[in-house]
Amino acid sequence: MQIDLSGRTALVTGSTAGIGEAAARSLAAAGAEVVVNGRNAERVAEAARRIGGRGVTADVATADGAAELIRQLPDVDILVNNTGIFATQPVFEIPDEEWRRFYEVNVLSGVRLARHYTPRMVRRGWGRVVFVSSEAGVQTPTDMVHYGTTKTAQLAVARGIAQEVAGTGVTVNCVLPGPTMSDGVLAMFEELYPGLDPAEQERRYVAEGRAATSLIGRLIRPHEVAAMITYVASEQASATTGRALGVDGGLVPTILP
Repeated sequence: MQIDLSGRTALVTGSTAGIGEAAARSLAAAGAEVVVNGRNAERVAEAARRIGGRGVTADVATADGAAELIRQLPDVDILVNNTGIFATQPVFEIPDEEWRRFYEVNVLSGVRLARHYTPRMVRRGWGRVVFVSSEAGVQTPTDMVHYGTTKTAQLAVARGIAQEVAGTGVTVNCVLPGPTMSDGVLAMFEELYPGLDPAEQERRYVAEGRAATSLIGRLIRPHEVAAMITYVASEQASATTGRALGVDGGLVPTILP
């Protein structure tokens, strides 16, 4: 299978590191003109240079930031809503402001951009919208209920938009990574297993933590999630829409996501 995204413009939010950067790199390798996004201008410029794309600095977790991004980039063919945050916290200790913050960053950031870009894709008769959700959206983590709730919300948003644009040539899907070896996860490992090297931290987490049911026995790598995102963004995925596609190494113990 040869994926060719030549002539397509792709926006990947939160793409200065981790899954976002890997997705931007993969889409660029397939021929897309990629727009990198983040909140820090220096990091955005550096990531855009590494990938060979364009950078737009904007905080899409705010209405003003989303509007600024749209002002600088009025149209795209592929929208990858990757911006997100996670943290562990006992559910009865999560204050209202944290619930709101997680919803603004993880859900409304993608809603705002999809609301603008998707109708324009429909008018052209082709487009791809991808929400980077999580396996936490289908099996809520006890220590990250606010995070899991936002990831479930993404599934509902994506399905609803897919239904709204049915038959237009625009597809809308969610990609559900399992625990992925990103900077954020490495920082979490330092809290959970201080003083151990990353390989041993990963081994411990797989044996004792959320990845214990993984069928591949390790964490996911960002490029593995990026491969699924690139496929979903391609012409070859034209019959895949309204779906939740797992990249979790078999961690979710069901035959459906």
